[in-house]
Amino acid sequence: MTVDPHDGYVVGIDYGTLSGRAVIIRVRDGAEMGSAVHDYPHAVLDRALPSGTPLPPNWALQVPADYVEVLKIAVPAAVRDAGVDPAEIVGVSTDFTASTPLPVLADGTPLSELPEYADRPHAYVKLWKHHAAQGHADRINELARDRNEAWLPRYGGLISSEWQFAKGLQLLEEDPEIYHAAAHFTEAGDWIVWQLTGEHVRSAGIAGYKGIRQDGHYPSRDFLAALNPEFVGFVDDLLSAPIGQLGDVAGRLSAQAAQWTGLPEGIAVAVGNADAHAAAAAGNALKPGQLVAIMGTSTCHVMNGAELREVPGMCGVVEGGISAGRWGYEAGQSGVGDIFGHFVKTSVPPEYHERAAQAGIGVHELLTELSQGQQVGEHGLVALDWHSGNRSVLVDHDLSGLIVGLTLQTKPEDVYRALIEATAFGARTIVEAFSGSGVPVNELVISGGLVKNRMLMQIYADVTRLPLSVITASHGPALGAAIHAAVAAGAYPDVVAAAAAMGKVQRSVFSPIAANADAYDALFAEYTALHDHFGRGESKVMHRLKALQRDAWRAKAQA
Repeated sequence: MTVDPHDGYVVGIDYGTLSGRAVIIRVRDGAEMGSAVHDYPHAVLDRALPSGTPLPPNWALQVPADYVEVLKIAVPAAVRDAGVDPAEIVGVSTDFTASTPLPVLADGTPLSELPEYADRPHAYVKLWKHHAAQGHADRINELARDRNEAWLPRYGGLISSEWQFAKGLQLLEEDPEIYHAAAHFTEAGDWIVWQLTGEHVRSAGIAGYKGIRQDGHYPSRDFLAALNPEFVGFVDDLLSAPIGQLGDVAGRLSAQAAQWTGLPEGIAVAVGNADAHAAAAAGNALKPGQLVAIMGTSTCHVMNGAELREVPGMCGVVEGGISAGRWGYEAGQSGVGDIFGHFVKTSVPPEYHERAAQAGIGVHELLTELSQGQQVGEHGLVALDWHSGNRSVLVDHDLSGLIVGLTLQTKPEDVYRALIEATAFGARTIVEAFSGSGVPVNELVISGGLVKNRMLMQIYADVTRLPLSVITASHGPALGAAIHAAVAAGAYPDVVAAAAAMGKVQRSVFSPIAANADAYDALFAEYTALHDHFGRGESKVMHRLKALQRDAWRAKAQA
């Protein structure tokens, strides 16, 4: 059966922090026909390995077999939900959290699946929010500054501990046996495409943002050797693979992957993408000035620009990193939904949980109801949203959360609202960094589960003084992946054309309220004072506390 790609369907698979979701999308108009979600059985390993081996602070690992389960479970379930003939599916594409690398053998077998390495933490996937390589990132940054490396300004002047090189250096220095046993230290986003096609192809987008690849080149062997003589071959040995551009065909669906998914063998599999970057296409937000924020456990901000600019503290700027012919910019916040979830899980009294249960709503909904009538500043609090460190604009994961203004009258709903406001202040800090560097922002385009909280969305509009548009697809990044699948299948000439036909967005759903925006300016000034004092000033108390925590953990582990 031969299907005209424009008359067929495509599959988008979004790999998030806790689950993978698959959508079946109609190519001609982007209509979602069906979807399914599969939670990772092992979730995030941040306390111990599956065997019980304890993990130090600031570690975050995953089990690669969980990703394959998404192909085996979520994709067939989405096809069933859609009720379409699998023979009419013409392409598949994926997006992934990044940087989420793992060491593998030459055939792609993860080292964590080998019995001899099952109890070795460094054999596992290092999730994006694995922040235990901060010291290694600091060394990369110091050396790059000393050598005046040309690529450093492309990353806002700082390489993050979340990225591939810092994690690779940590792997070498903390478990050299695992490092030397690996044939590749590949991104999970590229690894899952490898599982689908049998071909190892690196995504130009992920390599650019997370792998220090600029203008077709990685950091030099001389630079790597200066970090550690044994690190000299990191690029040549562990990152060697063909580079594929976004929207291109990475390969064809293999017989094994066809058996897993129920999709036709031989259909186009697109080059992998990062989750937020894919979502820009889902919102048809590919013009300069449209800042796309994927709000979930963390928030990633991406935007196309017409020109190359240096933005302090950005995660990176990559030519063609979002769509061809533009400079793709990225920034982000390492904790957003995670912060709200942690507060609800650890700091809300039992009676609030009971009240929520009696009302038939969740605790998040209850706290929102209780705080949404407050005047700006009524709770008397200001917080720093650094519970998972700071990705942008300070790029420092030894920073930590802070709440100022607590009294004996402070209620849980007060803290909850202050934490929401803190994340909005973090977003405004990013917006001002872009605008102040000649990359103006005139619209926020939001995707993710947090768009359901109308109070949160209005706070973001008020704090940033920007209109908020909403990607209306149930799974924005997955739709974005599907759009790239349609391009790879030949249905559209490029991602811009496919996004125009298939993207789903509602413009200006929330607009800033002038009185609230004025009031938030005063609170934002206090946030900025704390931000600069603890993040840029002489106070290193947060760093000292993290160091004491690491020392205590090591002493306990050795006892």
